[in-house]
Amino acid sequence: MFKTIGVLAHVDAGKTTFSEQLLYHTQSIKERGRVDHKDAYLDNHSIERRRGITIFAEQGRIHYNGDTYTLIDTPGHVDFSPEMERAISAMDYAIIIVSAVDGIEGHTETVWQLLRKYHVPTFFFLNKIDRDGADVDAVMTSIRKELSPDAVLLTEPVTEESIPETIVEWIAERDEGLLEQYMEGNVDTAVFFNTLRDRIQSEQAFICMSGSALKDIGVQQFFEQLAQLTPTNYAVEAPFQGKVFKIRHDEQNQRITFIKATSGVLHVRDEFQFGDITEKVTEIRLYNGSRFEGTQQVEAGEIFAVKGLMQAEIGDIIGKDPVVGKDYELVPTLQAKVVYNGTEHIKEILRYFRMLEAEEPTLKVVWSEKFQEINVHVMGVIQLEVLVEVIKERFQLDITFDNPKILYMETIKDIVIGYGHFEPLKHYAEVHLKMEPTERGAGIQFRNACHADDLSVGHQRLIEKHIFERDHHGLLTGYPITDIRFTLLTGAAHNRHTEGGDFREATFRALRQGLEQAENILLEPYYRFKMKASTDYVGRMMTDIQQASGMFDPPEINGDQVMISGKAPVSTFMNYSTTFAAYTNGKGALSLQFCGYDVCHNADEVIEQIGYDKNADPEYSSSSIFCAKGKGYVVPWEEAAEAMHCLKK
Repeated sequence: MFKTIGVLAHVDAGKTTFSEQLLYHTQSIKERGRVDHKDAYLDNHSIERRRGITIFAEQGRIHYNGDTYTLIDTPGHVDFSPEMERAISAMDYAIIIVSAVDGIEGHTETVWQLLRKYHVPTFFFLNKIDRDGADVDAVMTSIRKELSPDAVLLTEPVTEESIPETIVEWIAERDEGLLEQYMEGNVDTAVFFNTLRDRIQSEQAFICMSGSALKDIGVQQFFEQLAQLTPTNYAVEAPFQGKVFKIRHDEQNQRITFIKATSGVLHVRDEFQFGDITEKVTEIRLYNGSRFEGTQQVEAGEIFAVKGLMQAEIGDIIGKDPVVGKDYELVPTLQAKVVYNGTEHIKEILRYFRMLEAEEPTLKVVWSEKFQEINVHVMGVIQLEVLVEVIKERFQLDITFDNPKILYMETIKDIVIGYGHFEPLKHYAEVHLKMEPTERGAGIQFRNACHADDLSVGHQRLIEKHIFERDHHGLLTGYPITDIRFTLLTGAAHNRHTEGGDFREATFRALRQGLEQAENILLEPYYRFKMKASTDYVGRMMTDIQQASGMFDPPEINGDQVMISGKAPVSTFMNYSTTFAAYTNGKGALSLQFCGYDVCHNADEVIEQIGYDKNADPEYSSSSIFCAKGKGYVVPWEEAAEAMHCLKK
């Protein structure tokens, strides 16, 4: 049986130390490393060891009782959470490490929500019980209150032959059929055991155990319990299918694609089709930390890496019924410009960043031909610092970044129809797009209401492809538009003169012409925050939130502690943790989670500061081009509707 187990936590909860103990107890490593000694097995990158934090999701292999486990140690720092999210998509089960001293922290909630989104059955290890201030009961209370009422603390082993009375009772309370057995004193332990496994699998039971990773208390017992409660079932006989969840490059900058096999068997020299390109698997590797061994085949349930695939991207499902990857939940809210003063050509620097973008898609490297500059999207300043170190180490380049700027977005307030026509001599395409606002976070959507009698299916698909091929600039700041549903109403082509790029031109002009008619709204990223501190600071906390243009729910007071939850712009709150720590003398707790985009609190100021000129954008025009007497002529956007050919039919 193959199992992929992820280890996740808020930074400093003891995740890497816990992973080291597991690897040691299962004879996967001979010596236990420590983060503070800079010799942790899975933190094998020199930058991770220098900084003492996990940055890259790395895996170790464990063989135990005839099963093979891939243990994935994930980053705990919020700046590297997209890497953690991608690893979650490959997990069969997850272990959340929670400090018994600090309890549930900000990033723990993010981890929990992502595990629920991807439906990964989850266990808890309550760590650091050897420390002063550790309180397992208090942590259990907060897990049940803030995460799930179905969390259950295990203090004795559960097996098919023996189940503690407290667990039997817990199961019986949640299953009417078993409650009857229990009340009659007729407990079939095998049935109760299998019911518990089923409830874990269906995310209706979350087993919690406690111990100390550093002192090696309870870790082995936890793993023995986990091994019994985590069955997996993969279809080995089915055709091969696998999910790409990570990309790396080796010392020779050759691409290594990490895949979780979800069905079937993969062999060296198997081929895959990516559009018109056929690629062949030239090597299969099984990684354990930074070391690997080669193999000729892998089967469903395994985590492995291949060489030879250059087209597959993170999130893609390859094999039978391939699927192009979808966007992940966690997205950067900042953009920073690359500053390079060396002798290498800037396009060579861009090539290096494209390699990093393949490994970390959220970087969304933006190249400006006009200004010959590179911008990247990032989660925070720690990620920028790490990028500087990565580029120095891998490419021997000294770069820096300008101060990061907020990533804004734009949307529309009302329904409009955008018209685009592109007809210079010997070209022809016309597109009519209905554009309507959708709910926050919906992104760009597309519907097709165009009849095949008006426009061929091939041309209709071309228009849809152009809607999604890139981020489109808004009119206010040039930042991307979002939360708009596009409906293709109709369009026109010419039998002889329509060429491939004509519909691209007409689609972009229709989109832009629609934006010109609409009332445009600037959006900015927001944090969902939770702050806990002494009630002495409640006035200061509420004042600070209001001054930061935030909003909050009524404060919750518990003894001499107060908790305030709410929402505030990233721009005003991104550096607040320093201020908060200072006035609470480090005794307060502040968690920040990105919670999407909403209306910008100081739109006029931002628009003026950015100074975007919608009429000088070289990539977009809202006017249409028509042809008369063998010459093309321009029709401005406000007159375009009257000139459209489809409306004159």
